[in-house]
Amino acid sequence: QVQLVESGGGLVQAGGSQRLSCIISGRIFSNYAMGWFRQLPKKEREFVAAISRSGGRTYYADSVKGRFTISRDNSKSTVYLQMNSLKPEDTAVYYCAARATDYSDDYYLRQFEYQYWGQGTQVTVSS
Repeated sequence: QVQLVESGGGLVQAGGSQRLSCIISGRIFSNYAMGWFRQLPKKEREFVAAISRSGGRTYYADSVKGRFTISRDNSKSTVYLQMNSLKPEDTAVYYCAARATDYSDDYYLRQFEYQYWGQGTQVTVSS
């Protein structure tokens, strides 16, 4: 049984920073490519960032490029999303997702490509 648990959400002022964490249990973390998605109020869930198994390749949505950084620590079975220069429009429930893959340098952008999901953590950015 694979479980993903996000943490680090909360209330932050516009222009501030927040770091989300997602720990995976039940499997070997280094076998998984990871991603972050978010669901804005009354909108569909959307892609935010992705990272390969090796951590050597990352990809970002245009809306967060230059402000957010995805990283991973395989020794801690944890993926992070560092969010800087936050804007009110970043307010959303953030989800981490995992996909088992044999390819160390592949990342995935679409929701259906991921097998496992966390329960989500709310990030609220006040203006």
